[in-house]
Amino acid sequence: MALVAGVDGCPAGWIAVLRDTAVAGSERVVVTSRFADLIEAGPAVIAVDMPIGLPDRIGPGGRGPETALRPHLGERQSSVFSVPSRSAVYAMDYREACTLAAATSDPPRKVSKQAFFLFPKIREIDGLLLARADLRGRVFESHPEGVFMTLNDGMALSEPKKVKGKCWPDGMALRRRLLAKAGVDAALLAMPTPRGAGEDDLLDAVACSVTAGRILRGEARSFPERPGIDAFGLPVAIWA
Repeated sequence: MALVAGVDGCPAGWIAVLRDTAVAGSERVVVTSRFADLIEAGPAVIAVDMPIGLPDRIGPGGRGPETALRPHLGERQSSVFSVPSRSAVYAMDYREACTLAAATSDPPRKVSKQAFFLFPKIREIDGLLLARADLRGRVFESHPEGVFMTLNDGMALSEPKKVKGKCWPDGMALRRRLLAKAGVDAALLAMPTPRGAGEDDLLDAVACSVTAGRILRGEARSFPERPGIDAFGLPVAIWA
């Protein structure tokens, strides 16, 4: 099967770019409220910009994937936030999440509000992977800035994606050029942003779809080089 998907979280839930790697121009964009809908679409590989694998305790700098990827991103490394422990991610209250995160990290570290707002999506994927072991070879964690760095011959990007919370035209143009160079169809890169998602969400999903294709072909790079596993056997790695 040559169908792959790149997925990013968005205000409406999830935005996905599905494409058949054997058919040029086959990309289609889907916005859905449920990650399970994307699995049912049948891609052989899904690369998603969302943490997968939640250790019980966290060391300096977060999980192994964060500490492995950040040094490669230069000024873009702030885009990689530290994921707290499993118990903190499953806390429903922000103060409780901070307390649990501090108790299960060395040195003690609380949770940012930005990270806390992502917890429902992290739990959604985590629950699916815990319930269905067969998905662990299909659903992979990715990170768009890691993808763009890889497409940029391993060099960190000189332009940010956003400035003061808004998409930065020069940064978005640079990322589109890298995706075009990687063979992404021009029509996809020029399409209007779907309702329920942001311009950057769409571009990040496209980037993840490129990584999904690289995973399918055995060309993707793992951060760290040897993926870890959490207590439930879920992989702990970022792919680019």
